[in-house]
Amino acid sequence: MTASRESYTLVLAKEDFKFSSGHFTVFAADRAELLHGHNYQVALELSGSVLDGEDLLTDFGQVKAAVRELCARLDSRTLVPSRSSHLRVSEDGDAVEVAFGDRVYRLPAADVLMLPLVNTSIEALARMLWQQLVDRLELPRIEVLGVNVAETAGQSCWYRAPVR
Repeated sequence: MTASRESYTLVLAKEDFKFSSGHFTVFAADRAELLHGHNYQVALELSGSVLDGEDLLTDFGQVKAAVRELCARLDSRTLVPSRSSHLRVSEDGDAVEVAFGDRVYRLPAADVLMLPLVNTSIEALARMLWQQLVDRLELPRIEVLGVNVAETAGQSCWYRAPVR
């Protein structure tokens, strides 16, 4: 018989954990979505088995502030994956040109956010936000962090991994 282990999971899905961005997902060398936008929502799960002396798993005030800051960085931008082998990206003065096959998008550089990703899928965005949160926050009692990115109602991705 396996011993049961207590654990706690905080779920943070605040209304203002959101960003609106343009993007297109690349499916293969010859297939990609058209450029379009989403009103993304972000949610978190923070799990651990030990509370502090005040019966708290973590200071979620710092977590909420970090999520809001990360969302603000992505908001109102066109997201471009800088590591895609299927895109040709060049900068020309105050413009960024993104090409996929015969399609060419010329965008104001200030509107573009180059991300160190292969794709701007919800899977990649969830993993990226997870890594950015783990890199910037001290989460001493958090054992597993989950980050959810929803691009439309009923379409989202959870990325969960141990923090250590």
